[in-house]
Amino acid sequence: MANLVLVYGMRLLPADEISSVGDAPIELKNGNAARVTMHLLEGSREQIEAQLKQSLDAFFDFYPEI
Repeated sequence: MANLVLVYGMRLLPADEISSVGDAPIELKNGNAARVTMHLLEGSREQIEAQLKQSLDAFFDFYPEI
C-alpha cells in the first residue's frame, strides 16, 4: 500500500464568534483540485476531545482496508 496523508486543521475560537465554516481547497500535484470538509466541534475541552476521538474512529471505519 502507498503511503497515505491525513489532511486536517484545528483552531480554537470562542463559540459565539463563528458565523460559518467552509471547505478547504487542496491542490494535487497532477493539477487536479480536491476539497476537505471542515468540521465544527463545540463544548468544553473534555467534550471536544471526546467528539474528536469519536470522529477519528468513525473516519477510519470508512477505510477498513488500511
